[in-house]
Amino acid sequence: MQPLGLRGLVAAGMTPMRPDGSVDVERIPTLVDHGEREGVAAFYVNGSTGEGPSLAGWERRSTAEAWVAAARGRLPVVVQVGHNSLVEARELAAHAEEIGADAVSAVLPSYFKPPTLEAAVDCLAEVAAGAPTLPLVYYHVPALSGVALDVPAFLELALQRIRTLAGLKYTEPKVFEFQACVERFGARIDCLFGADEMLLSGLAAGAHGAVGSTYNFAAPLYRRLIAAFERGDLEAARREQARSVEMVRVILRHNGNAGLKATMKLIGLDCGPSRLPQVTVGGTELEALRAELDAIGFFDWARG
Repeated sequence: MQPLGLRGLVAAGMTPMRPDGSVDVERIPTLVDHGEREGVAAFYVNGSTGEGPSLAGWERRSTAEAWVAAARGRLPVVVQVGHNSLVEARELAAHAEEIGADAVSAVLPSYFKPPTLEAAVDCLAEVAAGAPTLPLVYYHVPALSGVALDVPAFLELALQRIRTLAGLKYTEPKVFEFQACVERFGARIDCLFGADEMLLSGLAAGAHGAVGSTYNFAAPLYRRLIAAFERGDLEAARREQARSVEMVRVILRHNGNAGLKATMKLIGLDCGPSRLPQVTVGGTELEALRAELDAIGFFDWARG
């Protein structure tokens, strides 16, 4: 299967929730409209940013349906279907194919982790079998999944067995390993970089596309970064990346992933609370986050 051809910024979509913690799919079209205005190239949904692992199967299905319906004909949607149950992952993949998603993606099982590269490929092949007509993106995020493997060696085996494997979402700071993937497989699959605060490094290593959480509310910053890199102005690119680093450090000090959702609220796109075990940022902590972001100029340089 040919690469997806994803280029530029792929926003890791958030899952809106009501005050009682239930999923609020009615707000998803607004997020699609916002992303399109901000210049993102696609959406990656039900991943870490979208709290996919914390959603019930039926919630993941309804959320995927809402994203695909809202974005159809406008922007591609990649649905993350990874699950500790490969039976469920395969069914989620089949559902994504049925509703017209543009691709599926999967993290490997993280409770009982695959003990060998061959077992890891077996797991991914099971997921791929659920959506035989859709491109598949392997989601590598060892900080959350705990599945640390030799990615180039894994891709070598996986490409021999999984004809739909068309992409890699690489969320780890080992730029040298990401570069090895680009050099060896970049002509066959899309190698998407997944560390927002290191995007410049990813671009230098050969990335043409990137998946990230902060692209939801700081896409203008990253578009300037990419433009500066492409015209060879590394000083300007480093300046934008330094702002990204500072922004991410502030946000992660406020309950990690939940701080991302809180930042959406601060720009006027309230996505509701985070779901346990993540702790919602609200009250005085939300105001502290606002103050810290304001102090670094976020509301000026990240938004325009």
